[in-house]
Amino acid sequence: MGNLLLLLIVGGFFYWIFKSYSKYTAYSQAAFKNFSVSKESLQKSDLGLFVALVAKVAKADGRVDALEAELIGIMFDDISNVFPEPEKTKDILKQIFDEEKDTTDNIQDIAHALGTAIKRDKAKQQQFMGFLIQLAFIDGEVSNSEDLVLQTIASSFEFNPNDYHAIFDQFEKMMNNIQPKANISDAYKLLGVNENDDISTIKKAYRKLIREYHPDIIKSQGKSEAYMQEATAKTQEINQAYEMIKKMKK
Repeated sequence: MGNLLLLLIVGGFFYWIFKSYSKYTAYSQAAFKNFSVSKESLQKSDLGLFVALVAKVAKADGRVDALEAELIGIMFDDISNVFPEPEKTKDILKQIFDEEKDTTDNIQDIAHALGTAIKRDKAKQQQFMGFLIQLAFIDGEVSNSEDLVLQTIASSFEFNPNDYHAIFDQFEKMMNNIQPKANISDAYKLLGVNENDDISTIKKAYRKLIREYHPDIIKSQGKSEAYMQEATAKTQEINQAYEMIKKMKK
C-alpha cells in the first residue's frame, strides 16, 4: 500500500512537471498572454533570438533578396500575432532584425542562447533549424557564406550532424526537382491572373499567394518536415512564375 501511494505521488509530480512545461512548448497566444512586450524581453525570448538568427542567414550572402524580404515580412506578422500588442511587437522584431543582419561576430552567442533554451525540445530544434535551412534555399541555392552561417548555428545548437545533413539534403534535392514553368501561359495560370492585367494587379495576386503558401514557423509546430518542404516548393514555384511574368511585361 505504501509503495502504491509513493508511486502515485511520484507519478503525480512528474505529470505536474509535464503539464507545466507543455504549456510553454507551443508558441501560442495563450502561452504569451502575460508576456511584457519590450525590446529587452523580446531579444531574450526564443522567437526574438530566432529572428536574430534569421537576419544572419538572410544577409549571409550580402543582400536580402525580394522573396526573402517578402517571407520575412510575413514571418514578422506570424510571430508578432502570438504576443500581446502585435504591432508594437512587430516594430521591435524589425529593429532586432535590422540590428543583427549586418553583425556577424555574435552568431555563436545568439545560437547558443537559443539552443540552450530549447535543448530539451527536439521538435523545436528541428523546426528552427529546418526553417533557417529553408530560408537559405529559398533563392534557389545556398552560397558558401550561407552554408558557413548555418553550420555555425547548428554547431552552437549542438544539433545532430546527421539530422542537419538529412534536412539539408532533402531541401537540396527538392529544389533541384522544381522545374520553372514551361511557358508564360502556365505562369499566368499559376498566379490566377491573365496577360491583360497590369503589373500592379499581378503583384497583388503574387503577394496573396505567397502569404497563403509561405512556410509558417508558428503553424509548423507539430507538423512533419514535409510541411516545410511542400510550402517551400510551392513558394518557389509562385516566385518563378512571377519573375517570368515580370520579365515578359518589361
